[in-house]
Amino acid sequence: MAHLVKQLFAAFLVCVAVGHSPTLRAEKGLVVPSPRQVAWAEAEMGVIIHFDMPVFHPGYNWRKWGSHPPASSFAPNGVDVEQWVLTAKRLGANYAVLVAKHCSGFSLWPTAAHDYDIAHSPYKGGQGDIVREFVDACREHGLKPGLYASTTANGYLWVNNPGRVQAGGPVTQEQYNAIVETQLRELWTNYGPLFEVWFDGGVLARDKGGADVAALLTQLQPQAIAFQGPPEHTNLVRWVGNEHGTAPDPCWATCAETTKADGTRVIEGLHGDPKGARWCPGEADFTLRHNNSFQGGWFWHKGQDNRIFTVPELMKKYEETVGRNTNMLLGIVIDDHGRVPEADCRRLAEFADAIRARYGTPLKTVSGKGATVELRLDAPTAIDRAILQEEIAQGERVLAYELEGREGDAWVPLAKGTNIGHKRIATFAPRTLSAVRLRVTRFKAEPRIRALSVFTKQ
Repeated sequence: MAHLVKQLFAAFLVCVAVGHSPTLRAEKGLVVPSPRQVAWAEAEMGVIIHFDMPVFHPGYNWRKWGSHPPASSFAPNGVDVEQWVLTAKRLGANYAVLVAKHCSGFSLWPTAAHDYDIAHSPYKGGQGDIVREFVDACREHGLKPGLYASTTANGYLWVNNPGRVQAGGPVTQEQYNAIVETQLRELWTNYGPLFEVWFDGGVLARDKGGADVAALLTQLQPQAIAFQGPPEHTNLVRWVGNEHGTAPDPCWATCAETTKADGTRVIEGLHGDPKGARWCPGEADFTLRHNNSFQGGWFWHKGQDNRIFTVPELMKKYEETVGRNTNMLLGIVIDDHGRVPEADCRRLAEFADAIRARYGTPLKTVSGKGATVELRLDAPTAIDRAILQEEIAQGERVLAYELEGREGDAWVPLAKGTNIGHKRIATFAPRTLSAVRLRVTRFKAEPRIRALSVFTKQ
């Protein structure tokens, strides 16, 4: 009996020590990101750039089959891809995704798949390749390049979501699948290693009649991050479920499955799942212009420069995306000349300055292991924000936390939550504090806190 009592007491101590979290043996089974997923999370901010037929034909509806504008009408007279890239750099973006082919089916590179492409437009006398210009400019200026190519929609070929040719279309499903494979092979072979590939609406699975995208991705771009990519791919990220710049809270990087975003099923699990068996974090795409703008704000339209979000609105989106363990992917429009409009450039620069002013330089930062990490200030200071970060290369370990501040002789609550992940921004009413501490109240394994950073009231 005495031996049994000792065993029960030892078990009790273990439960107290780990907050009913899994044992050390379970720690070895923690889900962790791939090195590329870690690098993607470190990037934090990217842009996605749209430039397609709606810029030149505002009334065009790609689902009105057979009504596509001719390739010859894609005729910008001042394309400056370097300006696009430098605008993204000014924002502080670390990667950029070019929409190489949107729903119209018009391709911004010379494709062998069909004639609806840049080679059949007047741009550079039919010798242009905007994808090449974009990728080269990104690499020249230190921006990681990515490419979007919708496989699920193509107005030119009568293809509707989730990637099926409609009755009466100019090609069969088998022919369309071959076109998809040809174009993806071109994009994934001719432009070097890509940081991210984007599948808007996911990918129609092969067993449902789609192209063999998974095999191509594995063969040609195995290291690329794939947004809504085929489930077989290693380096996946998922959609957060809206285009408003608001990630779910919590938003775990792990999930039981991907978002099932192949266009054939309802998207579930947008919060992720702390018990999930795979690493598939969220990416939050949203527009610089209000969502009630032309084409949801994704494409330029004359006379809508006044619909750009204000800096306070954009800062809220930053705090509810990057600050909720997701990457922020901001939509940038290109006008009919081929440039980012001046009004957009100004607002992006103002937004960048606001981010740097608020979060560029912390008052103080500490790191640590274990359930409590404390930061002591040199003198009592008014604090109203903190950034919390885990060492995600070792998994998401935190399940619940409380942030407290030392005010006089007492510890007072500042904020609390569940997941931290790569980055959690906590804001609270300003308090004059001499210390701040993070208490992890529930965890899967010993917490590894990369950073607890605090910021003075502005």
